[in-house]
Amino acid sequence: ELEFYLTEVNADPDLPLVPPAGRSGRSETASQPYGLEAVTEYEDIIEDIYEYAETASLHLDTMIHEAGTAQLEINFNHGDPIRLCDQVIVFKRIVRQVALKHGVYATFMAKPMEHQPGSAMHLHISAENKQTGQNLFAGDLNGLSPLFHNFVGGLQRLLPEIAPLFAPNVNSFRRMRPGHAAPINLQWGYDNRTCGLRVPITDAANTRIENRVPGADTNPYLALAASLVCGYIGIRDRIAPMPLVDGNAYLYDRTLPRNLDEGLDRMARCQPVIDLLGEHFIRCFLLIKADELNAFQGVISSWERDHLLLKV
Repeated sequence: ELEFYLTEVNADPDLPLVPPAGRSGRSETASQPYGLEAVTEYEDIIEDIYEYAETASLHLDTMIHEAGTAQLEINFNHGDPIRLCDQVIVFKRIVRQVALKHGVYATFMAKPMEHQPGSAMHLHISAENKQTGQNLFAGDLNGLSPLFHNFVGGLQRLLPEIAPLFAPNVNSFRRMRPGHAAPINLQWGYDNRTCGLRVPITDAANTRIENRVPGADTNPYLALAASLVCGYIGIRDRIAPMPLVDGNAYLYDRTLPRNLDEGLDRMARCQPVIDLLGEHFIRCFLLIKADELNAFQGVISSWERDHLLLKV
């Protein structure tokens, strides 16, 4: 599940983004999640996206209107993880070019607008027996197998330690705030969207875990690699998950880093993942992100000018 925003053309990065006018000539001013009339406002753009996606042989399912103003979500059909990542990369390029053709921007920033929900890339993960096609996550313990429990245990313990692989930018962490439709921890629960890990209510063949932590701005290959390696370690080391959560997971302690600086520090010390993904790759990744963070920290923001210029 990949979310993105349509916005008016924004030639001055000092100015905030605003939603574009739809077919009616008016811009959205209120949240309209799943609204049929809301999504129809951008029907011309959506039809072009589907046409180009079909030409590119992308396996898309349904596009819906999400909670943000002019925020859309596309669902990809389940499949091989590498091929799906390829499709996400191509889809992003298609959407941005189609939007420009219609005189608007499309952005996959994790948190493009201050008072709107962020954009996520939710990953639905299952495992199957290669010979029989049996779903290995389905089992007798409340419909979930011991393998599934250990996979979740690995996600809960290790994903918070390698956050930059699924939250790679300074802006990524602005999305992860309580009450903003994004998780702050790796609690898990049945059909619980306040949790970082959601167990959809379904039949045995479709048993899966939904990782709701990655943002739309992430590299899909790295987000999936992070999820799979943490789940694998959970299975290998038989890590037990925390108890299921029935209520509001925002009431539990935050386990995800609050910013990229903290995320990079924690990732540099996560040896179990470093051992599997490769020290050379992790070292290069950390150096690149540290350089980006250093560049960001040298920028004076509009907030600082507004609050400090004439008041300190």
